[in-house]
Amino acid sequence: MGACMSTPGVTPLDLQLHRDAEKQLRETKSKLESERKVLLLGAGDSGKSTVQKQMRFIHNAPFTADEKEHFRKIVFDNLTRGLQTVIESLDDLKLVLDPHAGYANVYPEGDPEGRAGYVRDWAPGECGGPLLAPVFTQRMEMEREESAYRDADGVIKYALAMDLELIESAPDLVDGEAFPLPYLGALSRLWNDPLLREAWARGNQAALPENLPYMFSSLSRFFAPSYIPSAQDILQTRARTIGISETTFRLGSKEIVLVDVGGQKSERRKWVHCFQDVTSILFIVSLSGYDQCLVEDRTANQMHDAMTIWESICHSKWFKTTSVILFLNKDDLYQEKIKTSPLRKYFPEYEGPAADAAAGHEFFKTTFAKLAKRGKGKQREVYTHITTATDTAMLKVVMAAVTE
Repeated sequence: MGACMSTPGVTPLDLQLHRDAEKQLRETKSKLESERKVLLLGAGDSGKSTVQKQMRFIHNAPFTADEKEHFRKIVFDNLTRGLQTVIESLDDLKLVLDPHAGYANVYPEGDPEGRAGYVRDWAPGECGGPLLAPVFTQRMEMEREESAYRDADGVIKYALAMDLELIESAPDLVDGEAFPLPYLGALSRLWNDPLLREAWARGNQAALPENLPYMFSSLSRFFAPSYIPSAQDILQTRARTIGISETTFRLGSKEIVLVDVGGQKSERRKWVHCFQDVTSILFIVSLSGYDQCLVEDRTANQMHDAMTIWESICHSKWFKTTSVILFLNKDDLYQEKIKTSPLRKYFPEYEGPAADAAAGHEFFKTTFAKLAKRGKGKQREVYTHITTATDTAMLKVVMAAVTE
């Protein structure tokens, strides 16, 4: 090589360019040797984005103030649009809501989510001075408006219709805009309406958002003027993944690039662009989807859809030498659901005892392992883990084992 560089006509600039090119090649080779590209795949609503968010918490890559503001707005969107999804499911579930219903006391003082809760449940230090004055101003304005709708017995006529109209016209918040106060009462009343609760109990038939119980359990906290999403709030938010997003973190001497792509059917055609240089596939399945329909197709079953995708991935020419890791996710929701929703109803081939979560685990492990077989006598090794992606401590342990 040195002799080549001494050839007449080779200038010092040529020599420097040659050295720079060799250095870049060495750096690229070193990066490729240390980098691990992990592709997150799975059906929609399986928890892929939650896993990706957890990696940032676990590996000390905190969310910025702008990102937290983005999640704060998603919380409001999840509350209003999530409840609207429940309302829209009523027709399919053959449930009839009477919009002419009224409330004798729309804001009972004993209701922690009612008018008293606007102030009482806020964090210490938020219930005084300039923060308190606007709240009472709004309360007085709302009371004056409501008085026009009360009958002789003090019942607000058409109160339910008013709440429904408010939810249907929910705004998209702008940066820094607090949650509109009238929505606190409306959200609480509708969520506690017996008919909507019945719809929620049958949510598997309508693909209702699974994060609603968490969201509504923290309703008053979200409406505090200084509310900033907690780590668990961020993990519980739901937003459809459009396109491709990457999260990079270091694990020892290795750099892990976690690539998340949309799981809905319309997004799957984009997956092929991510297949190059993949070290591992992390395939996420929602265990709680065994009795649930798809968001985009209420005639299809989430678990059946996941199995179809899984089989095609395991037999793809792109992944003949790629290691495959399977997360049977949302185990917390599955553990509760299996008590009342028989697995055999959706998987007649299941022969284990009813309401036995552990037996169900083994059934799904075996089923996915069989689907991964490449052919007669060719067993593909699959690393399977039972997970709850919103549980940071659990996922930290699992991911440590996965990335070894």
